[in-house]
Amino acid sequence: MALISHPNIPDDEYSRDNSPVDPRDFRNALGSYATGVTVITAAAEDGKPVGLTCNSFASVSLNPPLVLWSLVIYSPSIGIFQNASHFAVNVLGASQQALAKQFATRSDDKFAGTAWTPGLGRAPMLADTVAVFQCRCADRYYGGDHVIFLGAVEAYAYKRDEPLLFAQGGFGRFVAGS
Repeated sequence: MALISHPNIPDDEYSRDNSPVDPRDFRNALGSYATGVTVITAAAEDGKPVGLTCNSFASVSLNPPLVLWSLVIYSPSIGIFQNASHFAVNVLGASQQALAKQFATRSDDKFAGTAWTPGLGRAPMLADTVAVFQCRCADRYYGGDHVIFLGAVEAYAYKRDEPLLFAQGGFGRFVAGS
């Protein structure tokens, strides 16, 4: 493994197009880290459900219960998520690859054929997920080309089914060691 390093230039750390890091290669390196797969949902002001596949979800704090996720600033749904009072993090199960792909593509109705119920703030909770976290949007932070959403978890539910994983550009499963 060849280690690729880049000079740390603090003044340029958050500026666009100033990084010596190749974005495609950096993304490939990040693919070495397996993540869970979620669908983040919210309701637009008119009540229309919105959602997108996301693997940037992470826990922040147990007390108080806080989570985060991030969305690229040029996403078509960025305004809806920035204005929503609540969002839901729907953690997908190993058999839900099709659902992950459905919410990862552009579509006028990503919810077509998908069972869901409205949660807090009318954020959709998808059926048959392995976990759902209903969150009040506590804060938003700008980081590079993304908005980082901090959620205060107000309700959650889970079952001990196998989660869907994503690494190296593809879906996978968790194999427990002995």
